[in-house]
Amino acid sequence: MNHDSAMRRALGPSPDFRRLAPILAIAFVAAACGGKTTARGGPPAMPVEVVTLVERPIEQTTEFVGTVKSRRSATVQPQVEGFVTRILVRSGARVAPGTALLEIDPRMQEAAVASLESLLAVRQADLQQARQQATRMKTLLEAGASSQAEMEQAQTALATTEAQAKATEALLREQRVALAYHTVSAPTAGIVGDIPVRVGDRVTKTTLLTTIDESAGLELYINVPVQEAVNLRIGLPVHLVDDKGGILATEKLSFVSASVEGATQSVLAKATLEKAAGLRTEQFVRARVVWTEAPALTVPIVALNRLGGQYFAYVAESGEAGATVARQRAVEPGPVVGNDYVVKSGLKPGDRLIVSGVQKIGDGAPVTILAAGAAQTPSPKAAPGGKGD
Repeated sequence: MNHDSAMRRALGPSPDFRRLAPILAIAFVAAACGGKTTARGGPPAMPVEVVTLVERPIEQTTEFVGTVKSRRSATVQPQVEGFVTRILVRSGARVAPGTALLEIDPRMQEAAVASLESLLAVRQADLQQARQQATRMKTLLEAGASSQAEMEQAQTALATTEAQAKATEALLREQRVALAYHTVSAPTAGIVGDIPVRVGDRVTKTTLLTTIDESAGLELYINVPVQEAVNLRIGLPVHLVDDKGGILATEKLSFVSASVEGATQSVLAKATLEKAAGLRTEQFVRARVVWTEAPALTVPIVALNRLGGQYFAYVAESGEAGATVARQRAVEPGPVVGNDYVVKSGLKPGDRLIVSGVQKIGDGAPVTILAAGAAQTPSPKAAPGGKGD
């Protein structure tokens, strides 16, 4: 074996290697020519994409939890006490004003009305007799067959009977109205809410029977802490946002309370909901009050690196011999706008921000710009946090 190796070294490279040698030499030269290096033999320039930073209008906002309420909502309570005998509608039904909703046992009230009707009949019979007696006494007095005292006594009896009949009529009307209250009707048009009572339940005048809500005419109630309420004013825009932060609708404040609610130390603000669809009364929603709108720089989130709690970005600048290099900048980011940060400091308008390959470059590294453009305007569905964020 050692003898064969010695023979191969003496004879030189094998014929196969001699045939491959020119090909390997050409490949090596091509690789050396294709891999561009810097003038001083440094690493090759990294291809990157950049955007030119410009200021965009940015909203300063605070997010609150608002409550949707209906301006056309009615609470239905009974005006009499008793047991529920019939429920005439279902929750979710749309009703017109005066539609019967449920019935409270009317039997005792019906008996009271019947008793008064009988009493009224007696009073009317007494009144008829008193009128006849007064007429008779007047005729006898004129004929000299009766005294003035008897005439006055007949007139007094007539007046008393008339008063008793009128009192009975008034009491009967009252009891008939009370009887009508045993059928609970819708006070307004709308959709019937939950009906918490059941047939057989005893209800009082404070029992909640149901609610009637009209989907039109919704309002958004926002309780703003006193510390921020100084900035409230009618006309401020309010964004209603979904769970992902997308804007569902934009309304304006239509009311700001002049007083502070003592229990929560907040000021009530309202916005009329004209564009928001699919909302229900008593629903909680995320609401962003837009305080101001001012120009600011925004940068893509992916363009920033974080190291030791400090954010950095790379900008493309001109280096030696006209080469383009990456320069590292310390950046202080603000709130998030969609997929961008609002920049508080560290960058300025006109900077060419590197937005790709930032993990593969360092300060002073040579770069080749593949594409350049202006920083994009924040998406209209995104609103940054501002005050209170």
